[in-house]
Amino acid sequence: MDTLKLLEKLNNKKEELFLEIGKDIIGQKDIIEYIFIALLCKGHILLEGVPGLGKTLIIKTLTKALDLKFNRIQFTPDLMPSDITGTEIISQDPETGDRKLKFIKGPIFANIILADEINRTPPKTQSALLQAMQEYRVTSGGKTYTIEPPFFVLATQNPIEQEGTYPLNRAPHRRRRLGPGCCRCRLHRCQLILDR
Repeated sequence: MDTLKLLEKLNNKKEELFLEIGKDIIGQKDIIEYIFIALLCKGHILLEGVPGLGKTLIIKTLTKALDLKFNRIQFTPDLMPSDITGTEIISQDPETGDRKLKFIKGPIFANIILADEINRTPPKTQSALLQAMQEYRVTSGGKTYTIEPPFFVLATQNPIEQEGTYPLNRAPHRRRRLGPGCCRCRLHRCQLILDR
């Protein structure tokens, strides 16, 4: 298949995807465009904005349209790295009675992750997410577990002026290929949302 036909096919698939997303999402075309580009580039996105602007709905709608596995991780001050990556538990074989450690995968093991309010959690938990984003794998108990592709993280952060936030270090900004800024709703789109 030549390049022109490949680009035409990609554009048609993009239009189909945008039409499907448009059934649930009004506006936010720039954000959806950035997400589409990030998916193609195997990148991730960081959105800054106050709660309630439809970021969760956008990513859930995208996941449904692409028929992928979705998980939402709500970052809180008490969230530990193992809460997102997974943890080892002791399991007992019912036949032999032998005990061994068994890894239970955390919510990071999905195709599309919404890392909500990433700057509300301490840096050690942020680092666990960032490592998974960069390496597409998680290490626990000396064993490495691969995250199956496609793997895309849409992280949101509250404005740093809000109480209870931790500043992100420079590494998260370098690991994201795109950052569309703030998610906004224009007045005429708000009326369309209300009419639905």
